[in-house]
Amino acid sequence: MTLDDGRIDRLRRVAREVDAAWPATLGDGRYAVRDELGRGGMAVVLRADDTRLAREVAVKILAVDDPGGEIARRMRREAEILGALEHPGVIPVHDVGVLDDGRIWLAMKRVEGERLDDHFASVPSLNERLRLFLRVCEPVAFAHEQGVVHRDLKPSNVMVGRFGEVLVLDWGVAHVPGDAIETSGDAPTMIGRVDDATVAGTVLGTPGWMAPEQARGETIDVRADVHALGKMLDAILTSGPTPAPRALRAVVRRATAADPTARYRDAGALAEDVARWLDRGSTSAHREGPLEILVRWFRRYRPAVLLIVGYVVIRFFVYVLARN
Repeated sequence: MTLDDGRIDRLRRVAREVDAAWPATLGDGRYAVRDELGRGGMAVVLRADDTRLAREVAVKILAVDDPGGEIARRMRREAEILGALEHPGVIPVHDVGVLDDGRIWLAMKRVEGERLDDHFASVPSLNERLRLFLRVCEPVAFAHEQGVVHRDLKPSNVMVGRFGEVLVLDWGVAHVPGDAIETSGDAPTMIGRVDDATVAGTVLGTPGWMAPEQARGETIDVRADVHALGKMLDAILTSGPTPAPRALRAVVRRATAADPTARYRDAGALAEDVARWLDRGSTSAHREGPLEILVRWFRRYRPAVLLIVGYVVIRFFVYVLARN
């Protein structure tokens, strides 16, 4: 199923019309709506005050017509997934409900920050960027242990908070154990993008970040997320001022391999190899030659090596002077 221009226009029109339909309160008056925080193809996110607990929350409300109920089902499933994934890198859901007109809404923790791709501009060090990448992998690895596949990992779906917290967002198209591949006739019914926002249409995920098998609508597992994380790592390596180390380029190749069985088994295994490079300067994805091992050993123990070499040189000159 493809996303034609008429459907795109209709989705945009309905999204605009929903502006006038914001409720003043939700949850029997518990949440008082203040203003808009952002919007996508499926939903608008509003700022609201939780009057019961005196805190600010983000409220996500369905913003498109949904005659079949598929998008609403996905939003409810997203709430269930977020409720099950109790991890510091996953935004918790506080409440869920339905408006009088049938639109579903979710009340979530309000987090301030910036998208990962924007945040990288203030992180010039490769090592610091890699440490950020590892923190992206943490909640994804936790989800993989539960059998959950995110399916739409990319820098714009990661937020870095004001206090350095790293959060993986937008679990609305996640695949959980027991889910079947959605189909419509002979073609997979998936999720495409309009203005970088998820809408009902073509492929579940984002072109350019999806694994090949995901783009083809085939059965996927956690290694589809590994592919997306590999693409994210590749973006980190290619955005720097110097060529990426060969060992890390090998990690990218393994993570983004066309054959899922050739990739890392999950996000945790990928993170382990990146952490190994940060700690030792080597990875399991790259077989080093003798010269590379020597150079890596020298870089790691450079102060001690230089101290020993300096000592030997001084002793040599002392010996020569004593002979004269």
